[in-house]
Amino acid sequence: MAYTNSDRFKSALLVLAALGLALGLLFHLMDRPNAAERAWQMGVVPVLAVLVSEILRSLWRGEVGLDIVAALSMSAALLFGETLAASVVAVMYSGGTFLESFAEGRARREMSALLSRVPRFATRYANGRLEDVTLEDIKPGDLLLIHQGAVVPADGDIESQRAILDKSALTGESMPVRLDRGQEAMSGSTNAGDAFDLRVRHRATDSTYAGIVRLVEAAQASKAPMSRLADRYSLLFLAVTIALSTAAWWLTGDPIRAVAVLVVATPCPLILAVPVALVAGLSRAAHFGILIKGAKPLEVLARISTLILDKTGTLTDGRPQIVSIETHDGMSASEVLYFAAALEQASKHPMAQAIVTAARRQGLVLPTPENVAERPGEGLAGNISGREVVVGAVAFVSAAVGVRASASPIMNAGTVVVALAVDNRIAGYLTMADALRSGTAELIAGLRRLGVNRILLATGDRRAVAETVTKGLGLDAVRSDLTPDQKVLLVLTERKNGPVMMVGDGVNDAPALAAADLGVAMGARGSAASAEAADIVLLVDHLDRLLPGIEIAKRARRIALESVIAGIGMSVCGMIAAGLGYLTPVQGALLQELIDVAVILNALRALRIEPDALEGLIHSHPQAL
Repeated sequence: MAYTNSDRFKSALLVLAALGLALGLLFHLMDRPNAAERAWQMGVVPVLAVLVSEILRSLWRGEVGLDIVAALSMSAALLFGETLAASVVAVMYSGGTFLESFAEGRARREMSALLSRVPRFATRYANGRLEDVTLEDIKPGDLLLIHQGAVVPADGDIESQRAILDKSALTGESMPVRLDRGQEAMSGSTNAGDAFDLRVRHRATDSTYAGIVRLVEAAQASKAPMSRLADRYSLLFLAVTIALSTAAWWLTGDPIRAVAVLVVATPCPLILAVPVALVAGLSRAAHFGILIKGAKPLEVLARISTLILDKTGTLTDGRPQIVSIETHDGMSASEVLYFAAALEQASKHPMAQAIVTAARRQGLVLPTPENVAERPGEGLAGNISGREVVVGAVAFVSAAVGVRASASPIMNAGTVVVALAVDNRIAGYLTMADALRSGTAELIAGLRRLGVNRILLATGDRRAVAETVTKGLGLDAVRSDLTPDQKVLLVLTERKNGPVMMVGDGVNDAPALAAADLGVAMGARGSAASAEAADIVLLVDHLDRLLPGIEIAKRARRIALESVIAGIGMSVCGMIAAGLGYLTPVQGALLQELIDVAVILNALRALRIEPDALEGLIHSHPQAL
């Protein structure tokens, strides 16, 4: 892990303070009290000077922090001749800040690993040979060779028969995933199998992985609301600390008791435990493919009670799929798919591409279409292996061949039927639909178990389509035919029931995502606008990532609160004991710093959170090897 200048400076302060303490103890054992006093003072002064400088800068910004207590305790200890106690406080305070820095760095390790994995070069086919090019030179349509062990540099489609990709750095899936020809590969995945060819869809700068990196950088510069809460009440805690130390001095006439109270209160675990636990939670969530843009969204996620889901691309896959094939004139389903897909290669229409992808997944070798004529939005006609083929809307195909449909295809809400004719005869129909994501019912049940009491659908689609898609899911409400501003109004209305989370992926969802207490974007194929407006981005198009995300948020917040309550409780007890004379300043300093170390180590438990939904996630994808 790379060290920053701040880390090195904190390390140097700790070394100076520890060296002063060690030398002082050595001189004390040698019965040289004056030398011991000077050594302890030399270890304290640099730490105190830096601390006072930081306090002055904070006061200039209008902020009052709990570091004032540490400065007061060291100053009071030096003033009243308790130089050993001052030295212990200096060592433990500088050690505490160093440990906090180390802990946060450890917590960010997995998020920073995303940045370190960014590939710099790619291998591209050009004029019958291979050449190494920079990421900036990659453009859509380029054919790349992805070597074994290489990181996929840009989003694209698999051109080889199959590819084996390791998505663990992005999604937390422990097993590699097999992708067949025509399927989309996400940038940032690692090639875990043989080399394969990739047809680039987007420039590297516009790819999924580049967007993830930018979001990671933004996520690392956040401050939790509980941390701000610490700042807000630091003045009150400071007043209580001064009052207790003053009362101990006033009632007993012994200033050493006041010093003991001050050192026990240095520093408050609130400013150590909360950031460490929440940043650790951010790191853990990123490991499972949930990029949370800071500690504030993590806390809100732990308290969500209402969830609003978009339909297309969120509750459903967002791309047309073949749900059934009806055959005629002695054609088999495979033959219908073969002829339709072979001709659809000439079209860029989403349904055409879906048919081609389905054929390639079945291993069909598609010939090149000839004499193709396309009527945009209606269909195509052409020759496939010497046979006349027409594919498209039922009316278009029937008119093209001059034959009425031999049977009426079944039409349901939300479905589209593609007709196929071969040699002027109706050969079959392919029914297309935007299918519900697999495992959606289990997801809804899991969300309710995690405390999401109200779940709604908000879509701009027709009501009949929305009701057909959500039938049997047990949603609390279905809102259809909504415009973007109506989605915003729905979000604002639902706030009366508690914090609202909105999940979407389109440009039209961006206003609602921004209006919600917590916006969640589907990051793999979602629009840049939705990802920018959202507080959380799911790095893959699997809505079930919400389950481990909520679990991690709840547990990280609970760990932070446990650390704070335990630490503050022990500190207050120690302050009372010091005020009553049961603890000397040195004993009080050692006790408090042991408390601080304990709460930081407890907060780091958030790095080991294992969501209960994890096992279900690992087995939720049928393509996992």
